[in-house]
Amino acid sequence: MYDRFAVDRLIDLWLTEDIGYCDLTAQTMIDADATSAFAMNAREPLIVAGIDVAARIFERYDPTLKIDKRLNDGAHAEQGAILMTVSGNARSLLTAERTALNIVQRMSGIANLTARYVKEIEGTRARLLDSRKTTPGLRMLEKHAVACGGGLNHRLGLDNGVMIKDNHIAVCGSIKAAVARARKTVPMLTKIEVECDRLDQVAEALETDVDVIMLDNMSVPDMRHAVELIAGRAKVEASGGIRLDTIRAVAETGVDYISTSKIMQAAPAVDIGLDEAE
Repeated sequence: MYDRFAVDRLIDLWLTEDIGYCDLTAQTMIDADATSAFAMNAREPLIVAGIDVAARIFERYDPTLKIDKRLNDGAHAEQGAILMTVSGNARSLLTAERTALNIVQRMSGIANLTARYVKEIEGTRARLLDSRKTTPGLRMLEKHAVACGGGLNHRLGLDNGVMIKDNHIAVCGSIKAAVARARKTVPMLTKIEVECDRLDQVAEALETDVDVIMLDNMSVPDMRHAVELIAGRAKVEASGGIRLDTIRAVAETGVDYISTSKIMQAAPAVDIGLDEAE
């Protein structure tokens, strides 16, 4: 989920960065009125994310280009599947090609990795969350890619919720003081979450009206104990050091959510190509 107006501003920056003064290769080798048709295809199995953004890049650069999207975001594409076709002015197609491929490869890579993490916790109550550790300027698109892969979005930005971390607690003096101060002024529908890295902090947080308790970098036995202490009085999120090979054990402690930055920061781009249409 993202706003088209905001995406258009990003696309203008991306195209300006890549083109510079002009696409020297296209303009010196291709006649101005030459036309062509290309197909964007999956060169490996993948979950589609960013296809609308890729299509908009072509439209933004040249509104006369004709685009036919074959698959939507969130769809599973087998190797060889055509994601979309684009036809029209050959110079325009080749000038915008790399920018369109870059974003759909990046976003589909995030969706792919997210889906692997989601699969690892199937059958548990836990849901996968992302984080704010995103590529500057690409947050809304990377978080959209997480959703395409079956994950949930944590805060979109600092204005989306109150997250009380160790430094906030240090300034306020205690978890109780920090939560009380936040609750006085926070908007009515906004949730308050407290980060705890020890069981005694969990016990203190339970004496407040906090909505979510984050278990930060706790051991699996301590997380299990914390879930028992909380006993449904607040939602429980586990975070810190979550990897594909450790997430199942964390999910089996009974937490409600597991957050990780790995699904965005460690996601490899998938292989997608733009080849001449047959």
